Formats: sequence, C-alpha cells, structure tokens
Amino acid sequence: MTECSVQNPYTPAPAPADRSQPDPEEMMSRDQIESLQVERLRWSLHHAYENVPAYTELFDGHGVHPGDFRELEDLRLFPYTDKEFLRKAYPFKSLAVPMSEVRRIHASSGTTGQPTVVAYTQNDIDTWAGLVARCFRLSGVRPGDKVHNAYGYGLFTGGLGAHYGAERLGCAVIPMSGGQTEKQVQMIRDFEPQAVLSTPTYLLTIADGFRKLGLDPRETSLRTAVLGAEPWTEQMRREIETAFDVDACDIYGLSEVMGPGVAGESAASKDGSHIWEDHFRPEVIDPFTDEVQETGRPGELVFTALTKEALPIIRYRTHDLTRLLPGTDRPGHRRMGRITGRTDDMIILRGVNLFPSQIEELALQVPELSPHFTLEITRPHRMDQMTINIERREQVSVEAAEAGGRQLLHAIKTKIGSSASIRIAEPGTLARSSGKLRRVYDHRKDV
Repeated sequence: MTECSVQNPYTPAPAPADRSQPDPEEMMSRDQIESLQVERLRWSLHHAYENVPAYTELFDGHGVHPGDFRELEDLRLFPYTDKEFLRKAYPFKSLAVPMSEVRRIHASSGTTGQPTVVAYTQNDIDTWAGLVARCFRLSGVRPGDKVHNAYGYGLFTGGLGAHYGAERLGCAVIPMSGGQTEKQVQMIRDFEPQAVLSTPTYLLTIADGFRKLGLDPRETSLRTAVLGAEPWTEQMRREIETAFDVDACDIYGLSEVMGPGVAGESAASKDGSHIWEDHFRPEVIDPFTDEVQETGRPGELVFTALTKEALPIIRYRTHDLTRLLPGTDRPGHRRMGRITGRTDDMIILRGVNLFPSQIEELALQVPELSPHFTLEITRPHRMDQMTINIERREQVSVEAAEAGGRQLLHAIKTKIGSSASIRIAEPGTLARSSGKLRRVYDHRKDV
C-alpha cells in the first residue's frame, strides 16, 4: 500500500448532541453537493488507482488516469466495474488498506457464484452508521425509540448495518435477526418497539404469524417500518401499512457499495429514496449500450463511492433498474425511483421481457390473492411456459381464489403481453424467507 498522492478530504463527524436533527450535509444545495463530489471523487479515484492493483490494471487498460478527472463529467472516462471484478480479487486483493486497518469483514451469500468480500476501516464503519441513522431519522424513527431488528445478522450487511445505525440515532436495538416468526411476534408484543426493520416480504410473514395466533397486527406499538434488501412495489407498501397500521419506508443499499443506508425514504413524502450524494455519486446507464442516461430516464443504477477507505468502488454496476429524480425533502440529493427489477432477474418469456415486481403489482390488485407467490419457468415441447404459484387469502374460498387467478392472468396478458398458467396454493404453504426472497425458479436450463 502506498500513501495516496491526493489527501482524503473527509473525516467522519462524531454523533451530534441532538440526534433528532438532520446532518448539515443533508441540507446542502445541489451546487454544494456537486462541488463536494468533485473534491471527494478526485481522492477516491487516486486512492483506488494507487492502492489496488486491479484498479491500476483496469484504468491503464482503458488509457485513463485519475489525473484526467477535473469535473463531474470526466467520470464517464473511467471504466465500469461489477461483481466479477470483485470476485476476481477474492478474498482481499481489492482492499486499499493493510489488514491491520480493517475492523469488519462482510461477504455476499455467494449463491450465484464466488462471494464478494467487503471490508471496512473504523472510519468506514462510523460513516456507515451515520448514513443509516440518517435514513432511519428521515423515515420517522426517533431517538429513544425501541427498534426491532429482523434483518439477518452475520456476513450479510443488513443486520449489523441497521443495528449500528439505530444505535447511532440513539435508539434501543432489539437484535432479533431473521426467522423464528412466533418469537418475532412475542418480542414485538412484549417489548413494544416503535419501529421494525426487515425485508418487506418477511414483515408480511410476521403479520401472518400474528393472525395464526389470533392476534391483530394492527394492535401493536409499531408506528414505523423501514424495509429493504429486495424490490417492492407501492401495492406492497399499502399491504404492509394496512396490515400493521404503520408508515412503511424504503431503505436502499448493497454490500459492495456499503450496505443499507446508501439511500433512504422520507416518511413525509414516500416518493422514493434520497441518495446520500455527499458519499456516493450515482449514474443511470442504458444496460445495453452503457450510455449514461439523463435525469428521469430509466436504466441500470451505477455507483461510485466518494469516501470509502478499505474497499474503493468506482462506477459499480448494481444491476438494479431505476431512474434518478430531483430531490424533494432533501433537495440537494437526488432520489431513486422504485427499483423495477434487476438486469439479472429479468425473465424473457417468448420474446417478452418481464420482472417479478410486475407480477407482484398486478397480484396485489386482486383481493382474493395474497402477496406470497413464486414463478416457475419451464420449456415443455420446446415452448417457454410460466406458472404462477400463489396463495389464496385466508378467508377466501378456493373457487373465489381461482376466479381471482383468472383475473390476474388476464391482467398479465393485457398489461405485460405474456401468457401464463396459475396454481392456487393454500395459505402458508409456499416457502417464506427472513432474508432476500427467491421468486423465480427457472428450469429451462434443466431441459
């Protein structure tokens, strides 16, 4: 490791005395944010190039040097990176600091390949906690609240990331982790938390757990739910808010960029998550041409980290599909539109592109059907076929659910342009997950 030729302009600030108030950087103007981004990008590019051989090789191979960066538009000169870039450096070749300066190591699940390993210096951890605290405060969590944390602890960044952020905000954290749904219900009843943190689909599973015990999930102490780790729709938000009588807000992040807390949603507006642009420079690109899109146009989300020490991230392709929008509650920081899907979970069915979130949106408009479903893709007789396995709601007859299923298939055909078949499942019979839920089972490769 070498001393970076450009000095790091950022040092994490200590927790403020009044944790209920926004950080000064939250309230910066757009001009102030972009000026700060130029300064911090200059350091981050040099830090990556001078301390990570993989970045040195990548930049040199594209004929670009950190010294070429002078203004924000110059970021387009630099190459993209992705999971494969990090996997090739497994486990620790992507680090820009000695191991003696690392204080935490996380990793992805590795279910689709080699895990991606991420690491944090003490400054990185302090920054992470502060940004998660920002998200929680914006979403309505208050200092002094009890927070029920149902994100999984361990190598997954969700549990500990949320935990440290809630503590930074001045909350009492209940580190429940995922699973043990009946125990989740008991702890929410007994400990009376004001906020709950989980994936959106698992919070619906907890609601089912209340009902199985003859309890009304609306009659709890909860008033705020901060949900992330998987895409979810406005229909899912309404389902959760109705089930628990809470304000449900999104929180966005991914392990490679930091973890949860890259962006957070305001409880006042519920109009998409504000990206903390004093720490991350977002871009949206056309996933097929790689061209940067103008504000408001949809595409794949790309991030460059501005302040990360242990693991620099330069133009990282997230595979998440969204669009950038002007800031509202935090005008200097742009917002993300809802994640509509991922480039790597797009289903191509007989020439039609569709995403699980589209099925979810339509299914939740059919009152007889529950939010719990999976998609099976097969290829009988050399013809692609999608089967939707979806549970009926508890008080709905099989006949009424089948009628609702026909309504769903009609909506899919007319609004998405794809044919499908449907199987109505009994309530509680489809697999549940306390982490990221798997929706799609593509068996075409088995043929």
